[in-house]
Amino acid sequence: MQDMVKVAVDAMGGDNAPFEIVKGAVEAVNSRKDIKVFLVGKEASIREEIRKYTFDAGQIEIIPAKEVISTEEPPVMAIRGKKESSIVIGMNLVKNKAADAFVSAGSSGAILVGGQLIVGRIKGVERPPLAPLIPTKNGVSLLVDCGANVDARPSHLLQFAKMGSIYMENVVGIKKPRVAIVNIGAEEEKGNLLVKETFPLLKNCQDINFIGSIEAREIPNGGADVIVCEAFVGNVILKLYEGLGSTLIGKIKEGMMSSLRSKIGALLVKPALKATLKTFDASQYGGAPLLGLNGLVVKTHGNAKANEIKNSIIQCVTFKEQQINEKIRQNIILKDE
Repeated sequence: MQDMVKVAVDAMGGDNAPFEIVKGAVEAVNSRKDIKVFLVGKEASIREEIRKYTFDAGQIEIIPAKEVISTEEPPVMAIRGKKESSIVIGMNLVKNKAADAFVSAGSSGAILVGGQLIVGRIKGVERPPLAPLIPTKNGVSLLVDCGANVDARPSHLLQFAKMGSIYMENVVGIKKPRVAIVNIGAEEEKGNLLVKETFPLLKNCQDINFIGSIEAREIPNGGADVIVCEAFVGNVILKLYEGLGSTLIGKIKEGMMSSLRSKIGALLVKPALKATLKTFDASQYGGAPLLGLNGLVVKTHGNAKANEIKNSIIQCVTFKEQQINEKIRQNIILKDE
């Protein structure tokens, strides 16, 4: 029997903690026997939730944490001051190799800071980016970076492209993934200073399949597999993507319930529509990995429910099986020296 992948999960992070977090962890271990979850948080609260479920007791262990880092706290101060928090304890499990990965729906700032200060960057990685999978017409694309590095440099974006390509090829299974940089036009001479300086670096990089610039409207069409940008642009794209998707789904449902005729039509198209809309449900793809660390850290949405937590935990299995960190080390260290 293969070794279990050990995933530490922040049971206290996010809007729906601990009930949705615990539920997602149970669903993950019930779906696969090669996962062990460490639920990190306030023991009494976790036990109150976990007694509702049936699961293999050997696959879930509670790790007590007395403190919780809230989204309002300054990230650096919180990480340094709250040593007994669920985020710090969970990340230390990864640092000390007691866990392969850490998953949290908690404070984005604390997770980003903790990832760098506690887990640490892979030697040669300048900045670790957050890289969520986003749904497109053709499947999914990887958006790198969506929130970690607002003031990125050209060399950072080049590494984002390399790490994103490794992730898409080995985790998603896309051979020679198409890499594009977000721009305001397709022409090479367009863009701000960062884009103009990064473009030739990507164009001349032999390790990636660079196809040029991509405009925002082409992202939902699947115009590229790896979408490179700095975090300000990436976060705007991600939030608009999520907001527009939610609004459109709501308007479709509203329209289908507007009259008797539309309700009858809704019954006829419901199976096909449900399958189509499911492909645009970001929760089924798990969370956003923080690429380039010595261990895996995954950030989920703050309002994540059980399905997203479950898929984020399962995502960690593929990450370890495909040895993503080892491949990033080989690419960044050996080829950049």
